[in-house]
Amino acid sequence: MKQKSDISENKHGSLKMIVKRFRKHKLAVASLYFLGFMTILALLAPLIAPYDPNQVSTSFSMPPSPKHWLGTDQIGRDMFSRLLYASRISLFVGFSVTVISTLIGVILGLVAGYFGGWVDILIMRITDIIMSFPYMLLVLVAAAIFEPGLWNIILILGFVDWPGAARLVRGNVLSLRETTFVKGNIVAGMPNGYILFSEILPNTVGPILVYATSVFAYSILDEAALSFLGMGVQSPTASLGNILNGAESITILTSKFWLWVPAGVVIILLVVSINFIGDALRDAIDPSAKE
Repeated sequence: MKQKSDISENKHGSLKMIVKRFRKHKLAVASLYFLGFMTILALLAPLIAPYDPNQVSTSFSMPPSPKHWLGTDQIGRDMFSRLLYASRISLFVGFSVTVISTLIGVILGLVAGYFGGWVDILIMRITDIIMSFPYMLLVLVAAAIFEPGLWNIILILGFVDWPGAARLVRGNVLSLRETTFVKGNIVAGMPNGYILFSEILPNTVGPILVYATSVFAYSILDEAALSFLGMGVQSPTASLGNILNGAESITILTSKFWLWVPAGVVIILLVVSINFIGDALRDAIDPSAKE
């Protein structure tokens, strides 16, 4: 009982140390608040949005006004309402892709690193094949083959992003496999599942979290790029990418800023804030970092 209590206290102390290190990064803390604020806005979009995002009116391309805070688009839809719903879609895509790719990468990386042999060779060769293709080219080809849509984009990005996580986890497992506590569990005859998920995985959570933040940010950018090209989320469903899709002419770019600037600013702020959080997490989790 005393040993379990000591382990619990050590974990609690480590968590407090990580939080303390993270809070030293002021930009990361501000980014975390911003990301939380945007998430709340996205979740509460049906309650906050003053109009239905697909409601068409006769106010075509109207500039910002008390009635329409961010103006209206070319067919009279309220841009503020569409921006709220678009942020919801983009955050959902980023989160879903991160979960799918991280789960696949972690499981395959654990299996490859722990069991080694032909299992490791097979998984790593598949990983090498996927990573040998230019990333965006692979995504574009897959998006062109399958019908454009929200879930197709999530699945495409999720199944393309996992190799990085697999390589990262495999490298950590290879080093942890040689440690005394893992070898002791093997000698004691503990099940492989217990060793993998109770002993090895908790000790590689830090790098996984840092990697997941980069996947989150890139997924938001990828969705925006695909939707901008017409290969992602399709209208009338609003996403940050297909809002930008309406700003292709010089007239809109120069004289109707409300049709594209808000969506572009939200994309930039989301991606930058997630990257700041990831950098701070990396420094906070790094055991060589000073208090």
